[in-house]
Amino acid sequence: MIIREALSQGSADLKFAGIKTPSLDASLLLAHILKMSKTELITEGNKSISEKNCASFCGLIERRCSGECTAYLIGKKEFRGLDFIVNKSVLVPRPDTETLVETALEKYLTKTDTNLHEPKKSGVLDLCTGSGAIAISLKHERPDLEVYAADISNDALKTAKLNSSRILSKNNQIHFYQGDLFNALSSDSSSLINSFSLIISNPPYIPSQEIETLSAEVQNEPRIALDGGEDGLDIIKRIINGASEYLINGGALLLEADPRQMQKIVTILEKKGYKDIQLFNDLSDSQRVIGGKREE
Repeated sequence: MIIREALSQGSADLKFAGIKTPSLDASLLLAHILKMSKTELITEGNKSISEKNCASFCGLIERRCSGECTAYLIGKKEFRGLDFIVNKSVLVPRPDTETLVETALEKYLTKTDTNLHEPKKSGVLDLCTGSGAIAISLKHERPDLEVYAADISNDALKTAKLNSSRILSKNNQIHFYQGDLFNALSSDSSSLINSFSLIISNPPYIPSQEIETLSAEVQNEPRIALDGGEDGLDIIKRIINGASEYLINGGALLLEADPRQMQKIVTILEKKGYKDIQLFNDLSDSQRVIGGKREE
């Protein structure tokens, strides 16, 4: 079998199984097996595939058809132009979350809003960091920032640290903490009080009862990173309640959430005294990110 035929058959199988992006997924899986780029798959479409590689590709196609996500199958996912290692201990970074990073950089971390001569005033804390995609992307694009990241899962943190060591230079690393939200900072809490110009998070925000209705590939992701409690707001409320202690005056809190939750979150932020509350749309023009500033 040649590459072009394999891609055609794989795409057809995935389409029949109801996969939304069959051609893309087939290309990613075959490129992974053959250690080629997607461009090379096209330019070398008439090249033969060994029986061993053909069998491996068919095996991955079968697993994808059964609901395993492509990112877990190939062990990586692109996010803001960077390749992140992913596994079943972390959520797969999604395009919607790029809106969170883009908003942070364009609205809350502009060079005029952070003081490069006072690192304490340009600190960023990423809670529920998972693969580290948010924290590492921010540090990669703004090396001047002091970036801190925390996660309750030690396995997730190992993945984030691995991604950080792969993507960032040795002199441009992130401060990692393991623990439950702000409790993770307990060893350094006294020195980190009122330290951050931005606290950012893509927390668990799916209502518990809705998780069983999600696609098979999402249900294969770690439940601890999905489950936001009865109304999906358990973790978000805890972050909002604890954030003001760690933000500088005028510092911002920026969260990803379900568009259906946004008005409730606005109310919660207002009750906690946050000002200049803004909503930001994702690529599908849905309200995906919410930000507010601690009163000065």
